[in-house]
Amino acid sequence: MLNKLTIDDISVKGKKVLLRCDFNVPIVDGKITDENRITEELPTIKKLLSDGARLIMCSHLGKPKGYDESLSLKPVAERLSELLSMDIKFISTPDVVNDEVRALAEGLKDGEAMLLENTRFRKEETKCEEAFSEDLAGICDIFVNDAFGTAHRAHCSNVGVAKLKDVSAIGYLMEKEVSFLGNAVEDPVRPFAAILGGSKVSSKISVINNLLDKVDLLVIGGGMAYTFLKSCGVKVGKSLVEDEYLEYAGEMLKKAEEKGVKLLLPVDNLAVKEFDNDAPSRIVDGDLMDDEMAVDIGPKTVALFSEALKNAKTVVWNGPMGVFEKPNFAKGTYEIAKLLSELDATTIIGGGDSASAVNNLGFGDAMTHISTGGGASLEFLEGKELPGIAAVMDK
Repeated sequence: MLNKLTIDDISVKGKKVLLRCDFNVPIVDGKITDENRITEELPTIKKLLSDGARLIMCSHLGKPKGYDESLSLKPVAERLSELLSMDIKFISTPDVVNDEVRALAEGLKDGEAMLLENTRFRKEETKCEEAFSEDLAGICDIFVNDAFGTAHRAHCSNVGVAKLKDVSAIGYLMEKEVSFLGNAVEDPVRPFAAILGGSKVSSKISVINNLLDKVDLLVIGGGMAYTFLKSCGVKVGKSLVEDEYLEYAGEMLKKAEEKGVKLLLPVDNLAVKEFDNDAPSRIVDGDLMDDEMAVDIGPKTVALFSEALKNAKTVVWNGPMGVFEKPNFAKGTYEIAKLLSELDATTIIGGGDSASAVNNLGFGDAMTHISTGGGASLEFLEGKELPGIAAVMDK
C-alpha cells in the first residue's frame, strides 16, 4: 500500500538518527495529563535504540509564538527517561539547535538518546524555511518521520529536513496509521461504513465526496447533520447550520442516491433552548421550534444507526454525534461507541474529538485502531497526498 522506506529497511548502527515524533501532549502545571502519544511512539524508539542508533528526537508542542516555558518539552524528556529506564538528554534553548545541542548530539554513543526543545520555538518551523531545516539536517545522518499527526503540514521538522538527507524513512506508528487508514479506504472488507459527525460540513466537504465513491453506508450525525436536514426541508431552529453549504448537502444526498450508497441522517434529536448541560431538554421527532437547538441524536436515531451498522465489516468514524463534552449531551456518542466496541469488524477512529470521545467513554481498547492525527486522518480520508509522508524516500 505504502511504498516508503521503513526503519526495518535501513541500517542505523552508529548513525545519528533524527526521529520526528508527535509529542504534542496536554501538559497542565508541568504534568502530562494524557501520554497516549508518547506510549504509541515507544516501539519505534526502542527498535532504533536496540539497533544501535544515536537517537535525536524532536517534536512540536502546542502553538507557541516564539519561546514559551509553559510549552517546553522538558516534562516529555523526563517521562521518556522513566518509560525507557535511561537518561534522555535534554537542553532547553529557544534556538532548538545551537552549539551546545550540536556538541551533545555529536557526543552520543550507540543506543543513547536526546530530545530537542519544541520545534515551534523557531518561527521558521511552520514556514518550512531553509535555515532551521539545515540546522536539523546538520545534526543527523538519517531522518525518520513517525509523526502522522503533522503529516498534512509541510514544516522544517518533517518535510524540510527530509529533503536534505540522503536517507529518510518512516517509523512504526506512521506505518500503522497509513496501513489502517489506507487499507480501510482503498481495499476495505465490506460492507464498509463511514460515520461522520462533528460540528461543520465545511471541514468535511472533500471527505464526504471522496467517501461516497467508496462506502456502502454513510452515517451523518453531530452538528453537520443539521445542514443536511435543513436542506431536506426540516426545521432545525437554532441548531448549528452552515447555510452556504445547503446546496452542497443536497448534491451529496443526490450523489449517494445515484451511487446506491445508503446515507442516514438523524430522525430524532435531543433539543434544548439554552446551551447548558443542565438546561431542560426534550426529544424531538422532525421539526424543532424556532428557539430550540439540537445537541445530540435521539433514541430512534441511535436505533436506526445501530441497525444499519451491525453488519458492517469495516467502519471509519470521524466526529462525535453530539456535544459529547457535556455529559447530558453525550448519550448518542456513547451508544455509537459502545456499538462499535462490540462489532465483529475493523473499527478505525479518525483522531481528534472522536478519539477523545472513545477514550473518555472507556471504549478505546475495544477499537481496532485509534488514529493519533485528527487533521491528518481527515486529509487522508479525502484522498490527499500528505507532504510529511511524500517527502520520505520511496523503497
